[in-house]
Amino acid sequence: MDIATVSIVIINIVIAIILSLAFVPILVWMERRVAGFIQDRLGPNRCHIGGMRLGGLVQSFADMLKLVFKEDYRPDSIKEKLLFTLSPAIVFATSFLTFMVIPFSDDLTIGAKTYMMQALPIDLGILWILAFAGLSVYGIILGGWASNNKYSLLGGVRAAAQVISYEATMGLSIISILIVYGSVNLGDMVRFQGELLWGFIPAWGVILQPVSAILFIITAFAETNRAPFDIAEGESEIVGGFHTEYSAMRFGLFFVGEYVAMSAASALIVTLFFGGYQIPWLNTEALKDNIQTVLISTIVIMPIISFFFARWIKRNNVWPVKDDPRAKETGRLLKVLIFINVLIVLSLALILAFGISSNGVNISVALIQFITFVAKLIVMNFFFILVRWTLVRFRYDQVQDLGWKILLPISIANIFVTAIFVVAFGG
Repeated sequence: MDIATVSIVIINIVIAIILSLAFVPILVWMERRVAGFIQDRLGPNRCHIGGMRLGGLVQSFADMLKLVFKEDYRPDSIKEKLLFTLSPAIVFATSFLTFMVIPFSDDLTIGAKTYMMQALPIDLGILWILAFAGLSVYGIILGGWASNNKYSLLGGVRAAAQVISYEATMGLSIISILIVYGSVNLGDMVRFQGELLWGFIPAWGVILQPVSAILFIITAFAETNRAPFDIAEGESEIVGGFHTEYSAMRFGLFFVGEYVAMSAASALIVTLFFGGYQIPWLNTEALKDNIQTVLISTIVIMPIISFFFARWIKRNNVWPVKDDPRAKETGRLLKVLIFINVLIVLSLALILAFGISSNGVNISVALIQFITFVAKLIVMNFFFILVRWTLVRFRYDQVQDLGWKILLPISIANIFVTAIFVVAFGG
């Protein structure tokens, strides 16, 4: 492989790692801040390094360091020590591998070569997702059984029942969108969503298949073991469920795996139903044709957004104690914000002044689409967190009734309706 190919592969892998694994501290911070806001209390805002709290983000890194250095205690009552140790790794690895086929932008053309902008440049797409989607639950089941604890075993049994109930609905909801898209390749699906219906409505999956979107989002909550479907770890009922006997980094892998799975599920929902990296009314070709207008608009809009963001920071960072070390953070953040703005504006101005080559246009479009994808990913992760702190945990019987008696029949009916519509109107 040439240098360009190796560079693109490395960049895609690094992006996948950042958006899945390295994104976890940000998601933990977001979870705590949202929880504090909903419960009318402060989130983490004390832990700092030289006065830099990063809005409370330092607390997430401190907690991760605590898990790394904490004593790894394993009860003597555990018989299956190998499975007990492997279970957290299975949860983490399967969640991480799910992210490998998510396209971050449209295919990038440099010179005569075209590169797929995803960590694994394969065409399996949704088949890869389905292969790994339910495997993380096996780690939970094995961990619950290997712990030799009645509460852990109950959590594992609950997880097994839940995944069986909701994987059927998830698979059937995907069949409906495959009928519409006509491809299992996620890149093809996103490119399909870049088109317009009747010339003005974005052809996003949520518009073409709203029932499938609702079904898939609900089952994604269940598959990732997120509230209100977290019956496998119901603290108020079974102590901690499958991870009751875990501590230190073994528990940390379960903890990180849940957030990686949430991020992967959010990325898949964005890709299938919310246009992926596509900007409404500006697909890849439209971006290439109007790249100069887009860059000029960025130069104008960025300082305006930064100005209001800076005002928000100053308004929400007033400390009662004059010499509070955290008070220095506001000034530092504003300086960093100004520096970033100046750097980006000058860079874009130079690009526009000296002109953009065809490769430059393609790279600029890929970068814009990547930023769009990340923005949608953050919004969807926020939705996952918002639901967790809004709805109470379902009872076990409610979970089963919802899965078998409501969602499954709706998903089957949706397949028939979709197939009839596609055949009647010729796709």
